[in-house]
Amino acid sequence: MADPVAPTALPIARGLLGRCPACGQGRLFQGFLGLRPACETCGLDFGFADSGDGPAVFAILIGGALVVFAALLTEVVYQPPYWLHAALWVPGVLLVTLGPLRPIKGLLIALQYHHKASEGRRERQRDA
Repeated sequence: MADPVAPTALPIARGLLGRCPACGQGRLFQGFLGLRPACETCGLDFGFADSGDGPAVFAILIGGALVVFAALLTEVVYQPPYWLHAALWVPGVLLVTLGPLRPIKGLLIALQYHHKASEGRRERQRDA
């Protein structure tokens, strides 16, 4: 009988919730974005995890597009003064970029674990 959960649904859920990608019980983060050295439940070493700048790039591109669209729509429909734009969109940018940063980082780390992703290696070529 087939598993009712899709193969990547479990790692996606664990990553978005900030849980250990292996057991789903232990916490992944220590502080806002800092990773724990290992899972407190199953002992998985998080040394493999390297999300790099990926979470920030996704958050900035997606959040930036949403804020720019909303600001343009507001300008066309209501034409508010510039101070009101600043009062609306500066906090808006912070919300839509910092809010999803932790779930996106957890998601990328969980998918990295699920797909056994690792740093690329170059093999030595043997002389023929």
